[in-house]
Amino acid sequence: MKQRNKNIKVGVLGCGAIGTGIAKNIVSGLRSRYQLTAVYDLDPLKALNLQKTLRLKNIIQSSFENLLKHSDLIIEAVSSEQTIEMIVKAVKLRKDILVMSVGQLLKNPAVLSLAEKNGTAVLIPSGAIAGIDAIKAATGAGIKSVTLISTKPLKAFQNNVYLEKKGVQLAAIKKDTVLFSGNVDAAVKAFPQNINVAATLALACGDKSKVKIQLVASPQAKLNSHQVIVQGDFGTITTRTDNEICPDNPKTSYLAVLSAIQTLKNYNSVIRIGT
Repeated sequence: MKQRNKNIKVGVLGCGAIGTGIAKNIVSGLRSRYQLTAVYDLDPLKALNLQKTLRLKNIIQSSFENLLKHSDLIIEAVSSEQTIEMIVKAVKLRKDILVMSVGQLLKNPAVLSLAEKNGTAVLIPSGAIAGIDAIKAATGAGIKSVTLISTKPLKAFQNNVYLEKKGVQLAAIKKDTVLFSGNVDAAVKAFPQNINVAATLALACGDKSKVKIQLVASPQAKLNSHQVIVQGDFGTITTRTDNEICPDNPKTSYLAVLSAIQTLKNYNSVIRIGT
């Protein structure tokens, strides 16, 4: 295992609401251990806005390759078709990486094998749900099923391509409505910005075929709610987390950013799921 430096150079990939939230916390609360040295976004304006917000100079990089050169640890917080390519490139170059787009790892599990081979840390926050440590422990006795029921306000599903193709009119929904019910692979594909918690659950339990997902749009909801039910030979685990919505991003829970910060505090293992 690689030795962790006391002053770790951090590069933030993706300067939207999540990347900005994590960057702010690094600069304000974790600067005794971390130094924010680089930011990059596919939209240069977002990177510029983040640099101004942080009141730092010369941290914007013109490419992802330049961000890698200036960083020991990458914070991935970008939603793009290029996301998995960037994650793979970081791992190949033995750059440790904290992954917020966990669904990308579920679709490309070879990345974790490569990271283990290279001795590279892939940090996976527990995200917007509770009980990940207990679920991992339960795999020792055997898990029979995992059910995730996520309920979110209507605005969390705006501009979703899957719903648009289905002809779903969010404005016409007047009561709690199930938008999706199915397996985790289909959920991650249809709702890539809404359902990273499902991918985290699948990785934690070790068998994605046991994970079933239900997504509910609620006109009355003001919070993002995640109920998890795990059944197995150990017994039953039931958790419910009602999350404040992340400022500036209704698709994401505030707890997701907080879990990333906690994972950075525990940055001490090669491949880690949870805090």
